[in-house]
Amino acid sequence: MLLRHLRYLLAVADHGGFTRAAEVLHVSQPTLSQQIRQLEETLGVSLFDRTSRTVRPTDAGAAYIECARRVLVELAAGKRALHDVKDLSRGSLRLAMTPTFMAYLVGPLVRDYRARYPNIHLQIFEWSMVDIEEGLANDTLDIAIAFDQVRSADIESIPAFTETLGLMVGRNHPLYDCQAALTAEQVGQLEFALLSPDFATRTCIDDYFVQARITPKVSIEVNSVSTLLEVIGHSAVATILPEPIATQERALRKLALQDAAPRRGASLLRRKNNYHSAASVAFMETLLHGIDGFGAADRDGQLP
Repeated sequence: MLLRHLRYLLAVADHGGFTRAAEVLHVSQPTLSQQIRQLEETLGVSLFDRTSRTVRPTDAGAAYIECARRVLVELAAGKRALHDVKDLSRGSLRLAMTPTFMAYLVGPLVRDYRARYPNIHLQIFEWSMVDIEEGLANDTLDIAIAFDQVRSADIESIPAFTETLGLMVGRNHPLYDCQAALTAEQVGQLEFALLSPDFATRTCIDDYFVQARITPKVSIEVNSVSTLLEVIGHSAVATILPEPIATQERALRKLALQDAAPRRGASLLRRKNNYHSAASVAFMETLLHGIDGFGAADRDGQLP
């Protein structure tokens, strides 16, 4: 059995047939079919059901395909380990963050990291929690900054800091210059623009409203943090976002609350039992040692 057999196997599984898989692999369909037959003969089982219009894995094939995926992921990690440079004179880092962290954390964090390690090539992605977990699992990401509610047992969550969400308004809002702390009843009278329900941040906001017994007047919902900031900057509506987003440069003002503001844990996420490059370890150190200067709330993480 060769690595080629595993790659061919996954191509057929992922593309649902031999024709498309052969096109992607740049081999002829007879060659691909022959290679899969050789693998099946070596294993002594049929990996695909070829009797239907679409090629589907057999039960044995489905189990073997998942093992093959893990093997290729581990081999890719091993290859990166061979090329890793401990002095960080070169290297690469694949980083992802959820959208609200991108709005205030990515700039100063990348600034400090690049100042220390200018020769590290960065790839930065703005992804949802679901996409981040998938990226870490299939080894298309090295590290991520997201929330601490990780579903996969294969992902390590290292506490980094506690983020506080704040009630904020733009200059066009009548409460922009308000100094008094608002009661829950007063918050309930506000008109809101919020992130759409598919955001993890929105879940935290909705939980806050439930706990405070507030029925919010949500008149605008958007699926982009940058769009939401534009709306707040030009409309007389309020929103709830991480406190560091409310800056003078954005012309946003955070309003005080009589009740406790919603809080949530932020974590560094990485795949368990995986090779962690010098570049990713240096990134962790940059975040955990510099969190006080990045506008986040309370540091609660320690280097592993």
